[in-house]
Amino acid sequence: QVHVVESGGGLVQAGGSLRLSCAASGNIFSIKWYRQAPGKERELVSSITRGGSTNYADSVKGRFTTSRDNAKNTGYLQMNSLKPDDTGVYYCNVYLFSGASVWGQGTQVTVSS
Repeated sequence: QVHVVESGGGLVQAGGSLRLSCAASGNIFSIKWYRQAPGKERELVSSITRGGSTNYADSVKGRFTTSRDNAKNTGYLQMNSLKPDDTGVYYCNVYLFSGASVWGQGTQVTVSS
């Protein structure tokens, strides 16, 4: 059974930065990052393929950067110039070469104004 562990959330002031990590116990094909704000639906924030191709939601373009370390089976979400609207629980969704999809446990990001 593959496990995914997220880390890196926390409380930060507006304009600050955080880096989230998503570590899997198996070989990762691609990673998607989602967030869910209170009272809102979960939304796709970014994605990265095995080869490093990335996509971002318009709301985070130019501020967030997703990357990965294939040797460590770990993905990262670097979040800069954070805004209060970025507050929410962030989840990574890992797609494995086996075809399985595994969710991380989520990590809280709170941005104060």
